[in-house]
Amino acid sequence: MAFEPTNHKPAANPLRKLVSTLRDAGARHKERHTPTSFGFAFADRIDYLDGPRWDSVVGGQSIFLRRAMLRHIEQNGPVNIRPRYAMIFRGDEPVAAIAAQVVSVSGDRLKKESDSENSSRLKLLRKAVAPAKSKAVKNLQENILVAGNLLSWGFHGIAFANGLDQSELWPGVADALYRLRRAHKIHGQTDFVMVKDVTPAQSGLKKLERWSYRPMETEPNMVLKIDPSWRTYDDYLAALDAKYRRNARDQVKKLASAGCVVEPLTNLHGHSRRLHELYLNVIKNASVRLVTLPESYFAGLESALGSDFACNVVRRGDDIVGFVTALRDGETAIGYYIGFDREAAAGGLPIYLRLLHSTIGDAIRWKCKRLSLGRTALEPKAALGAKPEPMSIYLRHRFPLMNWLLRGVMGAVSHAEAPERSPFKVAAVSEAV
Repeated sequence: MAFEPTNHKPAANPLRKLVSTLRDAGARHKERHTPTSFGFAFADRIDYLDGPRWDSVVGGQSIFLRRAMLRHIEQNGPVNIRPRYAMIFRGDEPVAAIAAQVVSVSGDRLKKESDSENSSRLKLLRKAVAPAKSKAVKNLQENILVAGNLLSWGFHGIAFANGLDQSELWPGVADALYRLRRAHKIHGQTDFVMVKDVTPAQSGLKKLERWSYRPMETEPNMVLKIDPSWRTYDDYLAALDAKYRRNARDQVKKLASAGCVVEPLTNLHGHSRRLHELYLNVIKNASVRLVTLPESYFAGLESALGSDFACNVVRRGDDIVGFVTALRDGETAIGYYIGFDREAAAGGLPIYLRLLHSTIGDAIRWKCKRLSLGRTALEPKAALGAKPEPMSIYLRHRFPLMNWLLRGVMGAVSHAEAPERSPFKVAAVSEAV
């Protein structure tokens, strides 16, 4: 009797697989505990470092790595973060720079999650630990070292010198973060280290995983490409199909009928208290709120960035009922913090949507190629024409066993997916170059 050949591969030897896994774990442990060949300079304030050398690495990269911005956050940032900086050298040459933050997280900054936002596995897990959760959260006090900026989204915490292979530099980043975490021990134990908001533009991340960092995808950044043919906001409106263009114009009519106007605001110092009230209206219901901006933040930001900062408000008479800030980061405009009167919005005023539209006008005025709108409120941003760009965090716990557990837990965490929307006329938007 003839037997047909099969393509089944023999089952992997479990013992051999275990030996290979243990061998690899041992090699990674040795690698993590072997000093790299890099040199380092560390500082608690940006002005303690050599300014021109810092600029030589971060120049032309993120606005959040500019010394003026970092100085502003030191002076006007949340009370529960401590900025930390590192420069990485190969010989005498600076090859990378890190702007990190140590954030102290307490239980009062975490709220009950909405079941609709989580997977079924997480719901079961939450139900199982519910009896202990309330007390644990109440007593929580954790320090987290973040390579990145908790006041923004995107890859804003690490810069690599131009022309260098990132995969060769990630071990230096991991070494620097290890040293920063150890140096902070005098202020309290720091268990978690996070590399925040890695994007597809970063390469060589397998080297970071060798140091037991585990990736977790988060909500995407919603990005609107600015067509080069758009010279004014009216050009953007003309590119929309009839339905979306009508909706945008109806927003203006509703606000006008309520006595509201949208206008730019400068000299924010005299409006700091009102802007802060509106900002708190938006963030107070957030399920996770690691940081809260102080009242001085927006006016200080205006002073630090000058013409790279804009603020638009919705004003009803003498009262500001909404505001949004925007930043110019090279060829990218960032629709930054927003705040509005929830009672007025609940009454039917499209304050939030109109403020989003105002950031498009700023992006076009600045001649930017893209508008970054962040990872909240995915539906209305998709309706503007924004498309999702993936982002991930890389997380590491100081205990090796916790890193092993994180692999399974992080794989079960779900995140919202951006809806598909096509608000433009067919073939109306040419490819941005």
